[in-house]
Amino acid sequence: MGKGHVLVTGGAGFIGSHLVDLLLDRGYEVTVLDCLVDQVHHDEEKDSEGWPLYLNKRARRIKGDLFSEDQFEKNLKGITHLVHLAASVGVGQSMTNIVDYTKNNTMSAAVMLQVLSKGNHSVKKIVTASSMSIYGEGQYRTATGPLTFAPSLRNNEQLKEKKWELYHDGEILIPIPTTEEKPLMPASIYAINKRDHEEMFLVVGRALNIPTVALRLFNTYGSRQALSNPYTGVGAIFISRLLKDLPPIVFEDGKQQRDFVHVSDVANAFACVLENETEIYDVFNVASGSAVTIQQVAETLASLMNKKIAPVISNEYRVGDIRHCFADIKKIERVYGFKPQKSLSQGMMELINWVK
Repeated sequence: MGKGHVLVTGGAGFIGSHLVDLLLDRGYEVTVLDCLVDQVHHDEEKDSEGWPLYLNKRARRIKGDLFSEDQFEKNLKGITHLVHLAASVGVGQSMTNIVDYTKNNTMSAAVMLQVLSKGNHSVKKIVTASSMSIYGEGQYRTATGPLTFAPSLRNNEQLKEKKWELYHDGEILIPIPTTEEKPLMPASIYAINKRDHEEMFLVVGRALNIPTVALRLFNTYGSRQALSNPYTGVGAIFISRLLKDLPPIVFEDGKQQRDFVHVSDVANAFACVLENETEIYDVFNVASGSAVTIQQVAETLASLMNKKIAPVISNEYRVGDIRHCFADIKKIERVYGFKPQKSLSQGMMELINWVK
């Protein structure tokens, strides 16, 4: 008897395909549901039906979207665990493609939950992908005291003056690891979609007595990232420039901090949640738990690629960019025993080899 049958929506994508590999190795039966959108799968080698060649041959495959209740109900037949990764991803793009993003991210969640609420299924656990973007800015404290702050985004005036840091009463705020308790301040349509869909899953999951967990993913990177997608990660963009002997271009002063987590660690976090039998309805950060500046990422990549090319610190800015956000991962460590395994250098080396 296997461990169960997992339906992974978006299972042909970047994170999904790594999770599919891991779940099959751990004895689950896996079905992938994916609409194979071109922006995500544009550059990949594909089979005659449009599936990426890297997708595990042992997974059952269904090409389709999440807009038909009848179809989704059929797709749930025999499924014991639901992992929802399918989404339109991209903070900037979401601000111009508002209808598409809201349909693909929020309305598709509504369809899935509507079907689950009918009860004609055997799903006993749900894990859904949320995003660090729902926090907006990260968490901060004052230099002199214990007060913590959840500041709003910097305004245009401040950015024009190239005052990159955040202030309170004239005092620079110090960034600290962001916990799950930080007030949510989504600053894009994508982030609003993700907050909505996280809350929808948790509310309906609780009402249906189906243990439901939302994982707030921080900056995920690694092999199988969509390289032709302009909304892909900064690491892949920097590598593409360095391969052409061009310097990575870093916004602001390069000192903005993020938390980069390798895709293998993210897949492991999902597996940790699926394998835990405790009845939990909650949210968890998934990250490396380490802060790194964007300048450090550019310099690390140049060093790993043996390129003596310094990044260009542009002192330009993008409206809506946050300054600092990196994760406190104590909660997921405590509840699920999750521990990230890949260092930034190890993970970036794997990404370099994939991009080449």
